[in-house]
Amino acid sequence: MAKSGRPSRASGGASGRGARRPAASAKGAKGTRPAPKKKPAQKVVFDAPAPPPEEPRSFRLGAVPGATPGKWIDIWKRRMPHVELELIPVSAADQRSALEELDAVLVRLPLVDDTLHIIPLYDELPVVVASAESHLLSADELTYADLEGEVLITPLDDVLGPLEIPGTTAPRFAPLATTGDAIATVATGVGIIVTPMSLARAHRRKDVDYRLLEGGPTSSVALAWPRDRTTDDVDAFIGIVRGRTANSSR
Repeated sequence: MAKSGRPSRASGGASGRGARRPAASAKGAKGTRPAPKKKPAQKVVFDAPAPPPEEPRSFRLGAVPGATPGKWIDIWKRRMPHVELELIPVSAADQRSALEELDAVLVRLPLVDDTLHIIPLYDELPVVVASAESHLLSADELTYADLEGEVLITPLDDVLGPLEIPGTTAPRFAPLATTGDAIATVATGVGIIVTPMSLARAHRRKDVDYRLLEGGPTSSVALAWPRDRTTDDVDAFIGIVRGRTANSSR
């Protein structure tokens, strides 16, 4: 007679130790993850070919006496190492004809020509250059009234134009060719010259000095280039003189 109590192992009861558990389905079963979905194949994007290096070339910049492009040239060398900048001295009298051969020129105004682009850059203050022994140098600045009785020398390469200074007289010798010649003559104590400050500095000597002339005519320096030759290099130099950074848009 069978004993009562625990069911026998052979009974196949679900609660028996040897009973098999039904296989869990992939969907909705606890502790299981659905099969991962296949990702669409990604397109392989190859790097664009690097542009060919630029051919070495030169940018020819003219500059009238007294123009000071040094800072701009230093920036150019850092930004455009593959383009050599050639600085060509140009006289104020020849600045227009130089534009036929050069890429751009730092000129002195006035310069009126519809075939040119002209960007004014800065104005230079006028100074009186006198002998180191002159009484004029006792003042920090001079006025037209202070120059009464002085001999006013105007060289042939003058850039300020005719000066009408009451009380001054013209020299009795022939006009001198250059500002440098005029300043050398001033050093002897014969007369004075009125010129932009940059030219006074360019021809500075121990036996002369200069003082600002209050109310005197200024000299404007500008960048000029032919309208039909606005190249990428010209535009790069324009950006430099206008203070654009290397990454700024035009």
